[in-house]
Amino acid sequence: MLDLRWARQYKNKRTLFCQCASDARKRQAEEGETKVLPQIAKVTEEQEIFRTALEGTVDRVSPVARAQELDNAKRFDSELHAALGELGIMGLGVPEELGGAGGGAVEQVLALEVLGRKATSMAVFIVVHFMITRLLRDYGSQAQQREHLVPLAQGQKAASFCLTEAGGGTDILAAMKTKARPEGNGWVLDGNKMWISGASTSDIMVVLARTGEHRSRGLSMFLVPTEAKGVAATELSTFAINGYDTNALTLEGVRVPAGAILGVQDQGFPQVVATLNGERMNAAAVAIGIGRGAIEVTRDYALEREAFGKPIGQFQAVQTQLSTAGISVESAWMMTLEAARRDEAGEATDVLSSMAKWWSARAAVQCTDTGMEIFAGAGFDTSLPIQRYYRDARLYSFAPLNQNMALNMVAERWLGFPRGF
Repeated sequence: MLDLRWARQYKNKRTLFCQCASDARKRQAEEGETKVLPQIAKVTEEQEIFRTALEGTVDRVSPVARAQELDNAKRFDSELHAALGELGIMGLGVPEELGGAGGGAVEQVLALEVLGRKATSMAVFIVVHFMITRLLRDYGSQAQQREHLVPLAQGQKAASFCLTEAGGGTDILAAMKTKARPEGNGWVLDGNKMWISGASTSDIMVVLARTGEHRSRGLSMFLVPTEAKGVAATELSTFAINGYDTNALTLEGVRVPAGAILGVQDQGFPQVVATLNGERMNAAAVAIGIGRGAIEVTRDYALEREAFGKPIGQFQAVQTQLSTAGISVESAWMMTLEAARRDEAGEATDVLSSMAKWWSARAAVQCTDTGMEIFAGAGFDTSLPIQRYYRDARLYSFAPLNQNMALNMVAERWLGFPRGF
């Protein structure tokens, strides 16, 4: 039975989705049996069409070999970004009347799992993108939505989220030193941010700055153009997620108008917290994609690589390692899908999204460790994707919430323990 909500929201994209899905299946038939692992959790027929269409688009525009070349060159995949914009991926979760493609949290995690499997840097970019579009959808004024949300949802702009500072990430309430002071008809921002994704290449930034003395009700969100005077982003050298820039950001006397505040003054942190549950859920989907991608390429390698006169995939030890890793990643996927479904239903997902993020990060590391062990020396070949999966998976051990803090949240809000930090 078709999901009529999905069909209605995607009426403008359905023909494109079906054509892309058809093309993908044709290519798979021409190349023989598909190498994509069957997924245990079921989705609707419409959502399966969407997933197949997205897989086909990524394979056509940026196949694994090209994705690896771009990663080695530390280049953003502009061609894939444009193709995803055409397909409507950038507008997932944004109503059609605001320039979006409709859909909700389930469609977002479906897209991010595919991209985590095939183009991890782009997946991380879109996690940030979905966070910004959600903030603008939920808290933006009509003018802000016209100016920023519509072009973001149509893939015409890029945005960056600026919360973390050198002195703290998880404990940002105590550590935040970036301040905004009123001056004339606007605000002046001064401070520094660290580990900011996309600050060198985006058009607009959402910057958290202190506007009041209260610990949690004294932060505000500001929409700051990256080209504003006093903004300086310095790209950092990182060993993973090479196709998406990470930066140190300096804000020195940056002037913005009064209308630059996103949401309610001094309420920026509670507004962001509501969005962070969705970010954890989306990050979980990317980690799962990385884990699945690692299993797929390792399985293919194990079926071809011979030792002692037979494929190493025939050895029980290899089969056991890959089966165990696969069970972990499929279990994490079921939890992530459930979190997304509850989010769409308007239910609280703080506990479930933390569980999903913790388990998916652990599963991704297990899958990529297993892949590197089975590839052995070949895993050091930077033209092969297993080493990229191995590096990229490490992001989710500490972001967007580190593993220990995720467990602290589960202990406090699920088990009922006193706060442990």
